[in-house]
Amino acid sequence: MRSLGTAFVATAIAVAVGFLIVPTLIVGAPLEPVMGLVQKIFYFHVPCATMLFLSTFVCAGGSVAYLFRGSERGDRLAASAGELAVLFGLCTLVTGPLWGRKAWGVWWQWDARLTSALLLELIMIAYLLARRYGGPAGRKLSAALALFAAIDVPLVYKSVDIWRTVHPKTTVVPTLDPRMRPAFWSAFLLMLLVWSLLLALRVRLEAARAELAALELDAEDILEAAS
Repeated sequence: MRSLGTAFVATAIAVAVGFLIVPTLIVGAPLEPVMGLVQKIFYFHVPCATMLFLSTFVCAGGSVAYLFRGSERGDRLAASAGELAVLFGLCTLVTGPLWGRKAWGVWWQWDARLTSALLLELIMIAYLLARRYGGPAGRKLSAALALFAAIDVPLVYKSVDIWRTVHPKTTVVPTLDPRMRPAFWSAFLLMLLVWSLLLALRVRLEAARAELAALELDAEDILEAAS
């Protein structure tokens, strides 16, 4: 396998530094007057939700490349991004209720935002299950699910503006207290770097698996020819 590139190492160092700096910025950010300390989950929840959206779009993009061009690289990218979508979707669905319990007095509300976000997570889980257990047509079936998931992302995002919902509107980040912005955007950048590292590692793993599978096939051909 090829060695890790300079960009990867530099990103890993930036992530390590970020984990030292960003928590300090979050602790130092002012408390929200209504929710108090629990509002600081916001600095983790929103970036996780954004990485869920980004992972879903990347998965769909790779799936399009596989469906219409037969791109194996696209399929490996889609598989890697699909796993990250499930990971960050889980983080989103866990941190949201933790925040909502204080804000709404309940752990869960079946409103448009929460329900559509849960649907997105379930679709991405179905994507992974189809890849693993779908048989010969599993990759094409999962690719179709990825496209369906990508269509759900704008619905998740705009649901709070279309329907009545207890979830905060999409105007929260643009109208954020200026004193909270350094902590938020630093946390967002750190999450994006973490996502980039995980995606790069996962794609490398998929490429290594493909190389190993090719070597095994070559070895089988050699053994058959020799026998």
